[in-house]
Amino acid sequence: MANHSATKKDVRQATKRRERNRYYGKTTRNAIRELKANTEKKVYDEQLPAVASMIDKLAKRGIIHKNKAANLKSKLAKKAKVAA
Repeated sequence: MANHSATKKDVRQATKRRERNRYYGKTTRNAIRELKANTEKKVYDEQLPAVASMIDKLAKRGIIHKNKAANLKSKLAKKAKVAA
C-alpha cells in the first residue's frame, strides 16, 4: 500500500463499505431463509414485500447482480403462490 494520505483514506472507506455490504447481504439472506422456512400463506403475504424490497436494495447498491435479484424474487413469489 502506498504511503499517501488519500490511499489510506480510500482503504478506510473501502473497509467501511465492505462491512456495511456484508451486513446488508447477511441480513437479507437470513430474511430469505426465514421466509422460505415458513409455510403459512398469511405470513408469506406479509413478509414478501419487505424481503423483495431488501433484495432490490442489494441489487441497486451492486452487492448482488440485478438478474440474481430477479431470480430470488421470482422463486419467492412462486413459493408464495404454492404455499397453502
